[in-house]
Amino acid sequence: MNEKEYPYINHMNILYPALELVDVPKLVDRCTDRWYNQTLCQVNDSVVRLGILEGEYHWHQHKDEDEFFFTLSGLLIIDIEGQDSVELQPQQGFVVPKGVVHRTRAPEKTVVLMVETVDIVPTGDT
Repeated sequence: MNEKEYPYINHMNILYPALELVDVPKLVDRCTDRWYNQTLCQVNDSVVRLGILEGEYHWHQHKDEDEFFFTLSGLLIIDIEGQDSVELQPQQGFVVPKGVVHRTRAPEKTVVLMVETVDIVPTGDT
């Protein structure tokens, strides 16, 4: 996958080690990208990622991993193949089970937290 196919900014490095304050507002204030994904920290075999989103992601699935989305601000729409879309307002969350084809959309700047396994590929399985 290249930048032209998926113009998303994905930072897979763990930004905050254990025992360090995680400062989401600071990251949001500094972000100038329309689709930004940063791994914040690791908790056991999972990571917490920050998404700052505006626009549409591509349809994809994660064959072996569930994915949890929690909206902090804005509106996150999760389209699920063959089902009605789910709209997440601030302070709402949703789990997309492994193997489910989905895409996320944000009609306005939206900030979300995602919890997923450390090995998950954000762009999905091909």
